[in-house]
Amino acid sequence: MQIYWMELMVLIVVPLFVLSYRQQQSKDGNSNGVSAANHLGQTIAKLYNKYAPYSFTEVQEKTKQLGHAYTVKEYTSEVVLIGGLFAVIGWMYFYSIPFAILYAIVAIMFIPYLHFLKANREFAEFIFEQIQTYCSNVINEFNTTQSFVKSLEGCRDSGILEDPVLSDVAKMIDMSYQNGTIDEAIEWFNKKYPYYMVKNMHQLFNQITKEGAQDTGESLENMMSDIDTLVEGVYRDKMDRSASHKKFIGFGIALYFLPMLIQVLMKDNYKSMIDKLYVQFMLHAVVAINSYFIISGEKFYNEDTGVE
Repeated sequence: MQIYWMELMVLIVVPLFVLSYRQQQSKDGNSNGVSAANHLGQTIAKLYNKYAPYSFTEVQEKTKQLGHAYTVKEYTSEVVLIGGLFAVIGWMYFYSIPFAILYAIVAIMFIPYLHFLKANREFAEFIFEQIQTYCSNVINEFNTTQSFVKSLEGCRDSGILEDPVLSDVAKMIDMSYQNGTIDEAIEWFNKKYPYYMVKNMHQLFNQITKEGAQDTGESLENMMSDIDTLVEGVYRDKMDRSASHKKFIGFGIALYFLPMLIQVLMKDNYKSMIDKLYVQFMLHAVVAINSYFIISGEKFYNEDTGVE
């Protein structure tokens, strides 16, 4: 019976682990009584934190900063679902338990990263809505106050903004009073929120403040119309991307199961083929390439909303 190279790797790795564990025990003089299970857990945790794109702990902290909670229960359900799916793929491709375990482990390593992309997109959508609200409210306030700083104060006190945009608007007000001009405050806000509508609105207010305008009402009305058109385009793009994303993921998952269709057509001949190293390489390539495109697609889908 031919032994797959992966099984051979397992036979090599296990003795190395036992050897490293014995060396750890000898260093500790057996006084700490570290169990093999604990040592294995620590080893796996170190490898996971070193090679995974993001660890669960890192993403949990990052999502907390974004105003989201990434719970252990949610992570566990994703591990069971995605890890189980790739374990099935590994088994059905190679009929090998080591390959099934390897595929499940690699897939699980990417779960926090994919979750972070999703959380980042949701946060970007929230920020875009807040920026839209900020621009519309400042324009409406300016029609009454005819002062950019007073408009910012009215927007701040309106109760319709939330952090972090609310805190940043308050900082703009403080910077404007400290510097005696709105230039630095506008430049700072534009860099932090690089949205087309923000830059255009601030440019208009800067021009009105410094040079004046014969008909500010018409200019602001045109600006409001531009913002509405931009927002409509962003949300239309969001719906289109969402529909395309569902089709993309469905097609990607279907591609994973394509070799299984080949198995049905070839029947027993398939098992004899996977004994060959080049066939195993081709199957690994199918999984790797498909996974690369799925992750790239997820990254594209979860890009910041409305940012230039």
